[in-house]
Amino acid sequence: MTQLLPDAATLAGHAQRYPDFARWRKGHGPIQHSPQTCAAVFRLAHQLVQSGAQPDLPSVYRRMLALDALTAAGMWLVVHMTYARRVRLDGQPLQADDFKSVPEGHTGGALNMVPAYAGYLALNALTGETRGWLMGQGHCVAAIEALNLLTANQHPEQAARYGCDEAGMSRLAADFYSYAQASDGSAGVPLGSHVNPHTAGGIAEGGYLGFAELQYAHLPLPGEKLVAFLSDGAAEEQRGSDWMPRWWRAEDCGVALPVMIANGRRIEQRTELGTLEGLDGFRRHLRGCGFDPLSFDGRDPAAFVCALWEMEQRLAHRVGELNNELIGYPLPMPYGIAETTKGYGFFGAGSNAAHNLPLPASPAQDEHARALFNKHAAALWVEPQALSEACSLFASRDGRVLERDNPLAQRHPALPVQPALHFHDQACSPMSALDRYFVDLVRLNPQLRPRVGNPDELASNRLGGVLAALKHRVSQPENDLEAIDGAVITALNEEAVVSACLANQGGLNLVASYEAFCVKMLGAVRQSLIFARQQKEAGRPAGWLGWPLVATSHTWENGKNQQSHQDTTFCEALLGEMHDVMRVLLPADHNSLLALLPGIYQERGRLACLVVAKREQPCTFTVEQAKQLARDGALLVDADGEGEPVLLIASGSYQLNEMRRAAVRLSEQAVAWRLIYLQEPGRFRAPRDAWEAPSLASVAQREALFPVACRRRVLLSHMRPEVALGHLSTVLGDAASCRALGYRNRGGTFDDAGMLFANGCSWAHVLQSVAEVLGVSIDAWLTAAERAALAGRGDPRSLR
Repeated sequence: MTQLLPDAATLAGHAQRYPDFARWRKGHGPIQHSPQTCAAVFRLAHQLVQSGAQPDLPSVYRRMLALDALTAAGMWLVVHMTYARRVRLDGQPLQADDFKSVPEGHTGGALNMVPAYAGYLALNALTGETRGWLMGQGHCVAAIEALNLLTANQHPEQAARYGCDEAGMSRLAADFYSYAQASDGSAGVPLGSHVNPHTAGGIAEGGYLGFAELQYAHLPLPGEKLVAFLSDGAAEEQRGSDWMPRWWRAEDCGVALPVMIANGRRIEQRTELGTLEGLDGFRRHLRGCGFDPLSFDGRDPAAFVCALWEMEQRLAHRVGELNNELIGYPLPMPYGIAETTKGYGFFGAGSNAAHNLPLPASPAQDEHARALFNKHAAALWVEPQALSEACSLFASRDGRVLERDNPLAQRHPALPVQPALHFHDQACSPMSALDRYFVDLVRLNPQLRPRVGNPDELASNRLGGVLAALKHRVSQPENDLEAIDGAVITALNEEAVVSACLANQGGLNLVASYEAFCVKMLGAVRQSLIFARQQKEAGRPAGWLGWPLVATSHTWENGKNQQSHQDTTFCEALLGEMHDVMRVLLPADHNSLLALLPGIYQERGRLACLVVAKREQPCTFTVEQAKQLARDGALLVDADGEGEPVLLIASGSYQLNEMRRAAVRLSEQAVAWRLIYLQEPGRFRAPRDAWEAPSLASVAQREALFPVACRRRVLLSHMRPEVALGHLSTVLGDAASCRALGYRNRGGTFDDAGMLFANGCSWAHVLQSVAEVLGVSIDAWLTAAERAALAGRGDPRSLR
């Protein structure tokens, strides 16, 4: 889709007729406009007037003049945020005492982001629409914070502290990387080193490079628009981002506009895309993946405005061709490439030093560095009256929603209608409960867009009903389990599929994978959890609906596939996250899993890790017990004997079965015991802060389940015992009178009984631990063959 641009003579004549256009063409300091960008602005202005978005051409050009001033001031403020403790709006040079003794900031990337974000703001103003934004390079937050201040787009706590005057800007500069801390240990200022919930309009930290690339296409709902600023370094390394045209559908996705900031450098070296050959190759690669690349001058904010507008027009044109049955999916998805230099607009541009601290020394101590700062900052300085006029023009939104309040930053879908729960007492795969529930949930809530993240084997993981109902999303279906509008995002890339669900914050989600391979999801999941927790602390809790990350085909039933498939890291790592945003749940059977699901999908800003067996398990819990487990996190299953009992604590379906076998032997030996099933271990930890405390069990609840009077305790856990011991010190008590058993990194090609034996987790190992805490001999409790097997001298099969 190519549109002709006006020639030089036409532009010259236009400049004579429209003085504001002529003034704009002159640029401001390092912000200069190429002939191509001038032609693109000419065309954009006419299109905006023709469409009714702007009343006349001079209105567009005045906005473009203000954009240059805003961009220069934004870059000026960014370099002050790195180096200075104050600003001087009169443009006078800063003195040694005005600088930070230890400067800090990702200066080069932030400088590159100023024209990008300024262009985004200008396009919103010119079209009267408030788009959402996403920035993969979260460390470039100084650009966002600077421009949000200048355009009156701040949350209340920032607006109160960082006004658009010399005092407010100085406070912003001084606070940036000040490491200020409140008395309770939290951040002392509403400002961070990365995008955070104080950053107006921010929806992701961007601290983990590469995840914005995997999420942007799944973020906007129909009718919404998103501009996603991406990293060239991440684009080289995160190949899952190449698949976005596979997943984007006009019927259930909003407009997504990816723009890569191609500044050519990582932290310490040039990127492959930092060469002409690399960029040409990348453009060819994008076309092969189904993208429609558009390169432009990434140093010029006006070029961003024109490119984003052009990308929207191209996508709308493609959707029109689709509706007229001229083309099919995947549509050629516009992809902007902003060609620039790392740190453009300030000293050191294009060097490795530009990434962080471009000056050769600290201006606070070095006169030469101070002179360099003042010289290059002066080129960006905007006269106060011109700056005030530009800021006022952008701050006046004529009733339009602030970028702070864009739809993607305000996700709060209605709670879903809950389906009937089909409890039963038959042995089955616990996954069957989730399979039926999710299909029914999606059917009852057509207003909530469904997404299922599937790295490989949905049917093998016993979610055949989900697959049949929702289908793999493909461009060319081959069978009845595939569809163009399918809701199952399937790719052998755990980061990509979990990102599809993490991004679908306006809908219903489900991710299921082999437990061992869920580990590859951790970075993406953790980034979302961190942001949700910080939103709560900022007083604006996340409104998206909760959903489960299901780790199935798990360690204890995956022996046939060798030790690479035997890893409990996923649930262990997530157990370390704050319990009010992440639950780790180990339901043992169909009923206990089913009872959990309504609560999970009615949470807001909270995920759940479900560790679920896919093989058939006995129906252990009644409906009432399952509901009690969902409510309380643990349950007294059974007890026997007189006197002080040993507490047998099981966590995991296979572990519960072994504990039951051990309990039978203890009863035969007249040893008193209480069997407790621990479904939600994180609920019983000691609270780590006031935010986590309300989500945890009370002292009275802990005492009811784990009485202090019962001193001797044995835990058999699905996960590594050392991890469980750390989190459950409140439950396990004194180390001398407790034992913890679990996965100890032993595995191979075994069945479930072989895995349990190899890791010292069989019923016989439980008895051995009980004997140890009681200080008695185990000999009378086992046969000679069993004792030999337990000692490692006999046949392990005797314990089956």
